[in-house]
Amino acid sequence: MKSPILLAVLASTILASAAPAAAPPFETEAPVAYMKDLSSGAVLYAKDADRRMPPASMAKMMTVYVAFDLIKKGELKLDQMVTVRPETWKQWHGPAAGSTMFLSPGEQVSVQNLLHGIVTLSGNDACVVLAEGIAGTEPAFVALMNQRAKELGLDNSHFGTSNGWPDNGVTYVTAHDLAELAARTIQDFPDLYKAFYSQTSFTWGKTMGSGADITQQNRDPLLGRVQGADGLKTCLLYPSRCV
Repeated sequence: MKSPILLAVLASTILASAAPAAAPPFETEAPVAYMKDLSSGAVLYAKDADRRMPPASMAKMMTVYVAFDLIKKGELKLDQMVTVRPETWKQWHGPAAGSTMFLSPGEQVSVQNLLHGIVTLSGNDACVVLAEGIAGTEPAFVALMNQRAKELGLDNSHFGTSNGWPDNGVTYVTAHDLAELAARTIQDFPDLYKAFYSQTSFTWGKTMGSGADITQQNRDPLLGRVQGADGLKTCLLYPSRCV
């Protein structure tokens, strides 16, 4: 017969193994962070997630959401052609214009290729050209962005440009709102999400001189490096370096 002490030890061991494991402590130097499990809806980590901040290149997530929404509604076609206005090309051409798809003035580009230029290459030029092709002007498109943000319940977000270029605080978001926008992009447009957000590279434009094709890698460095990562947007710490 087992002793009462041994039985008590066994009982304590069983109870301990049945209890849920405590989450390991975690800290990050990032001033703002938010992590959510889409399967359960559980918020896994949050740190100052409702602080307003400039999104820089992450504003392009809303530009793409608006385009996906119009495509789903049948109001925009992937094979629809958009002409690159010379004025737009001039504004978003050269090193001072940040990341680029290397569009050319007067060039006709499909909505599909512009979306690849935005999602894969983070092209500032592609954002503005698509915005003008959809709404006529970038400000008119930005109005659509803010309308969709309101409909999605992104109460702490506001957009002043289609590409997130610094605009003295007019454009702002929160980590919480960006996570919700990411989730809605995946849930509302699963086929479009799969088609555009997982591309590891995209080729567009020609080099000066030799005229060789320009192939750029996806600006999201997690793709192909972190198992399970399949898209959306990353940005360097400083907004001036991630647009």
